[in-house]
Amino acid sequence: MAGIYIHIPFCKQACHYCDFHFSTSLKKKGELLQALATELQLRKDEFKNKQVETIYFGGGTPSLLNKEELKGLLNAVYKNYQVSNNPEITLEANPDDLISAKEASTTVFQDYKNIGINRLSIGVQSFFENDLKLMNRAHNSQEAKIALHEATQYFDNISVDLIYGIPGSTNTQWQENIETVLAFKIPHISSYALTVEPKTALASFIKKGIIDHVDDALAEQQFHILVNTLTKQNFVHYELSNFGKPDYFSRNNSAYWQGKSYLGIGPSAHSYNGNERGWNVRNNSKYIHALANNTLPIEIEKLSQTDQYNEYIMTGLRTIWGVSLEKIEREFGFHFKELLLKESEKHINNDLLFIHENTLRVTKKGLFLSDGIASDLFLLN
Repeated sequence: MAGIYIHIPFCKQACHYCDFHFSTSLKKKGELLQALATELQLRKDEFKNKQVETIYFGGGTPSLLNKEELKGLLNAVYKNYQVSNNPEITLEANPDDLISAKEASTTVFQDYKNIGINRLSIGVQSFFENDLKLMNRAHNSQEAKIALHEATQYFDNISVDLIYGIPGSTNTQWQENIETVLAFKIPHISSYALTVEPKTALASFIKKGIIDHVDDALAEQQFHILVNTLTKQNFVHYELSNFGKPDYFSRNNSAYWQGKSYLGIGPSAHSYNGNERGWNVRNNSKYIHALANNTLPIEIEKLSQTDQYNEYIMTGLRTIWGVSLEKIEREFGFHFKELLLKESEKHINNDLLFIHENTLRVTKKGLFLSDGIASDLFLLN
């Protein structure tokens, strides 16, 4: 199994917390789309013997593209790659785009379905106006509710993004956010703690005292509220930030966390094949210029055995699949397995990790801390 991620680096406006690569200017959109198609063509041999089972439009804001632009990129994928008969094709979308793109005879949802998109990931983040304004989101609460109501008329496979730990947000409001999504019978929720990234507007506002500091204790409380609420509603917490009803796990996300190969197409996009990791230049003009000359603007890092081991520890502990001790011994050697067991002992004694069926997993107590636990188990090159 393999996947293709296509990064669309455009947004209407800059969210205060975001450090992803994007531009609020659409002047070079046409050139950028041509460059994406060229990169897809130039890299086709990397998946020569692999079948593509997931295609993911991320960003940025992919829903800024119209149906013909999205169709052109999908055509480039199908022209150059072996695509499975039933691929998961996901589009990240903002609520305001979904309700403003109506035409006289059709809806944006029909257009998406007609070109092959079969999964939507809708960036709601919160249903409270204060939260949305603090984050500088382009939509309001009512638009989010309208978008979800309309989307569920056309799509069964929908994911909603929510952010917890927002300064000024209460646990009661957070519970209401979750319940609002559940009322639309959404089968998948991705939820993340608000993180203060360097050089973002949010970091600057906090430093100046305009916005309160992010409260880690509040974030942890709201994380457990999320886990408890969704578990009672029969969601499976299959990855630290992802919750899905049975049969609605994101195939794209699952492949990533299980170490499957993927191509990252577009400026700043990352790729991985098990042995190497690559990343494209984080600049639209440089990306366009390189592809106009049939040159791939990518840097590649060869992963050492230790790098691959650390990667597996990080991804495995974030998921319900855990870290297979058998796989550690088979792929890295008995010495790595012994080191892992030794380093895990203190976390097992603190009820943060446990071993079941020869697999190392995080406990419920350790879930919120899983990234930190994983980094503590890393080996140095």
